[in-house]
Amino acid sequence: MTARASHWKLVELFDQARRLDAGARGAFLDEHCGGDGTLRAELERLLTADVDTRNLIRSVDAPPPPARGGLLEPGERVGRYVVRELLGEGGFAEVYLAEQQEPVPRRVALKIIKPGMDTKQVIARFEAERQALAIMDHANVARVFDAGSTDAGRPFFVMEHVPGVSITEHCDRQRLSIEERLELFTAVCDAVQHAHQKGIIHRDIKPSNVLVLIKDGEAIPKVIDFGVAKALHQRLTEKTIFTEQGQLIGTPEYMSPEQAEMTAQDIDTRSDIYSLGVLLYELLTGALPFDPTALRKAAFAEIQRIIREEEPPKPSTRLSSLGDASTGHAHKRRADPKSLLRELRGDLDWIVMKALEKDRNRRYETANGLAMDIRRHLHHEPVLAGPPSAAYKLRKFIRRNRVTVAAGSVVTLSVIAAAAVSLGFALSEAEQRRMTAGALHVTQVVNDLYKELVLAAVDPGRTSDHNLTKRQLLGIAARNLNGKFDQEPLVEASIRLMLGGTYLLLGELAAAEPILLRARALRLRELGEEHPDTLSSTYALGDLYLRQGRYDEAEPLQLRTLEIRKRVLGKEHADTLKSMNGVANVYHRQGHYAEAEPLRLETLRIQKRVLGEEHPDTLGSMNNLAVLYRNQGRYDKAEALYLETVEIQKRVLGEKHPSTLAYMGNLATVYADQGRFDDAEPLHLKTLEIKRSVLGEKHPSTLQSMNNLALLYSRQGRYDEAEPL
Repeated sequence: MTARASHWKLVELFDQARRLDAGARGAFLDEHCGGDGTLRAELERLLTADVDTRNLIRSVDAPPPPARGGLLEPGERVGRYVVRELLGEGGFAEVYLAEQQEPVPRRVALKIIKPGMDTKQVIARFEAERQALAIMDHANVARVFDAGSTDAGRPFFVMEHVPGVSITEHCDRQRLSIEERLELFTAVCDAVQHAHQKGIIHRDIKPSNVLVLIKDGEAIPKVIDFGVAKALHQRLTEKTIFTEQGQLIGTPEYMSPEQAEMTAQDIDTRSDIYSLGVLLYELLTGALPFDPTALRKAAFAEIQRIIREEEPPKPSTRLSSLGDASTGHAHKRRADPKSLLRELRGDLDWIVMKALEKDRNRRYETANGLAMDIRRHLHHEPVLAGPPSAAYKLRKFIRRNRVTVAAGSVVTLSVIAAAAVSLGFALSEAEQRRMTAGALHVTQVVNDLYKELVLAAVDPGRTSDHNLTKRQLLGIAARNLNGKFDQEPLVEASIRLMLGGTYLLLGELAAAEPILLRARALRLRELGEEHPDTLSSTYALGDLYLRQGRYDEAEPLQLRTLEIRKRVLGKEHADTLKSMNGVANVYHRQGHYAEAEPLRLETLRIQKRVLGEEHPDTLGSMNNLAVLYRNQGRYDKAEALYLETVEIQKRVLGEKHPSTLAYMGNLATVYADQGRFDDAEPLHLKTLEIKRSVLGEKHPSTLQSMNNLALLYSRQGRYDEAEPL
């Protein structure tokens, strides 16, 4: 090969390689450079330096390269569009920069389909898709202006021209931090959500289809090619994923497991959620979940198997496996490997892995759900993707309230706040801001508790009853509230609600009542009946009355709360769903099963869709419905629900969580109801043992387990064992 010809080979390979995603470049260079190490080294140098193709061409005294053999030539007309230059080439289409002549002169991107497709069918689908795409109007979606076919019968799309680079390239060039990358990514989620609301599924989300342009100094991500894959409606077969030469032309790195099926007929919006998860993975780590070189070298069936079956490593684990390369990736994120690893662990690992679930029912239901979880992380709020333990939520609470939570008071605040968030009584954002104004008062109250806790911890002789120590501390906290917040009644109401929730956790129902009554009275006076914070207090008081068996007092409180929340917050709001459950609980305890069951079913259906199957509220509803089935004698339905609930609880919260223990005990009771004593007894014994160690001997839940075991022994005629229990 002559020097001039060799140079033009370098130019052509460089031009093709620079258009590929970072993950695909390695495989491309492996294939086209062969054993020519010099050529590969020069290509890698040019790619790293980000040289423009035109400058590379001008750098040598040589004639222009030969025509690339595109479908269209510069100057050629396609309808009212004049082709200017080839922008890029994919497996099924070429994209050209073109100029629209009429009615408005403007630059557009013209995407034309290559030969070999059923033109009549494709044109019909293109036209239907064009009409759907025309209704999209979002700042982060590249508009589709037109569609049709050339004189030769080849379909084309005309889209908004986005003069930008891929989102991954932009982030790396600008050395954006993780926070800045997440802000940019949430805008992409918003664009995808908009399209989904219009009934459009992208099906091919990847960096090259998310471009970032700079306008007035602001980076604006634009999602391109919406609906094109759906309009083509190609099946994922060997013919469509490989060329005749066996070269991979699809993008399996970003493909959802359901897309990797041979037919891929059952595709919905959650497929795009998976692809967004891969994109987020790459933005965070600089790598893909699966090694792209190995993936593209695999046989077609193996590619399918990997996508459908293999679990990718968490982003933090993937970063750890990159060795020396992790330093470069961290540098592009304005971090070092250790600090980047710390930033990925926890929330971001959880969020990404939820988006990448093989089972789409366990992914985020919507792109907005994914974006909201990222925003929660950015605002230091608990994310839905993570295990919602009290300790985890408490860490988030403390970080949001650094002024209020003095260093010396963290331990004792844990006793109160952990209980509050566990029961859903956490403060509203408005109240947290108000609490900051009264930080000195709050700190004094908490420090008093802290002193008592330290004394109890260092002087075992003060009491032999651990629960008694907690009650003493709570009593001191309640007394310290008197007169300290006369000028800040809402702060007092919030703290009282926390204390009341803690008493409920300890099973001290009588002690909780005056505290919860005072909290509700303060909020009624200051905020009115329909304020969300007042409704939280009303719900808490109704729940207390229900636990005490005071159904006639619980019912009107829960019904009123539900009526207002439906009207003010909407039927699918988490608080409304909680109230639906509260009303169903009252009906259930009253034995009004016919009224309770439809409410139980409706609540669970909405929670699964809105909150997800692993959310604590959803699991609580599953348990409640199972209890109802059991009380109706429908043991097969109850057992199936309990088994599912216990399995999820163990995985998400662990075996020793109070909710898990409650569900385990309920499952054992269903076994006993069916006469399956050999299944029931070991489960009852295990539940009781853990409850004694975790909750204590006198906790109501522990006593309930003792009673259940005694009943089991009585049913079997083992009265000598039942009587002492």
